Amino acid sequence: MGSSTFSKPWRPFPENNENIRTFLKSYKPRNQDANHLRILFLGPVGAGKSSFINSTDSVLQGRVTGRGLTDATSGKTFTKKYKTFKFSKGSQGHYSFVCNDIMGMEQNDSGVHVNDVILALRGHVKEGYEFIPQQQLNEGDLGYRSCPSLNDRVHVLVTVVPSDSVSLLSEEVVKKLREVRLAASKMDIPQLAILTKVDEACPKAKQDPKNIYKSKYLKEQVEIFSQLLGLPVNCIFLVKNYSSEISSDDATDAHILCALKQMIVYGDDFLNHLNDTFE
Repeated sequence: MGSSTFSKPWRPFPENNENIRTFLKSYKPRNQDANHLRILFLGPVGAGKSSFINSTDSVLQGRVTGRGLTDATSGKTFTKKYKTFKFSKGSQGHYSFVCNDIMGMEQNDSGVHVNDVILALRGHVKEGYEFIPQQQLNEGDLGYRSCPSLNDRVHVLVTVVPSDSVSLLSEEVVKKLREVRLAASKMDIPQLAILTKVDEACPKAKQDPKNIYKSKYLKEQVEIFSQLLGLPVNCIFLVKNYSSEISSDDATDAHILCALKQMIVYGDDFLNHLNDTFE
């Protein structure tokens, strides 16, 4: 039986996290009509969307935090409301990007409605709106925003799926994810994906986060997911969220920072392109 890891990582990683931290701290949208860049996280229930937002906060603050509530016990979605997360730079205000968590996707009529996600992409879903799985949001409803501004719209769509259950995604959930992806493509919204829970999927990655991009199994999951969703491999990132840890470490930070930087770069290109279109 051959080795379960490659001798070298199949994706190179920056040696210095501080360069990315500096980039994120100084980032401001080039499009001056936007105050911030908005990233929407979408995925099946329990994929680790809220955990990734918590982990992002932990990486930016340099300590493990717990902002977005997560539920480790339930198989049901824990996020019910549309919520925007901002990240503090202490006395310097906030970072110029925000993250939105959304109700998880499930089979049948459970979970978030595909049309509600598409409305969120367009900026029609108001902050704090509570999603109702069997009932989609309509114009005139209390949670519906009639005239969204550029700041209300989503500038990057990120699909989140656990790396240990890529092959277990139901046909229905994949169909819903693809539907949203198609709608986002029509709006020219850039799309990326993160595969979470790499430590649960691969013992070597659990042993040392530096092994994440050496794992043959995890590379295979990235390729399977790329086929399923039609996303290029270079838009899919592997991350380990902070869950049981009480302090952060550089290797785990590096994976989160790399994914985050790419989201910002893609989103800013999209915002900048909007400027070009209307000039």
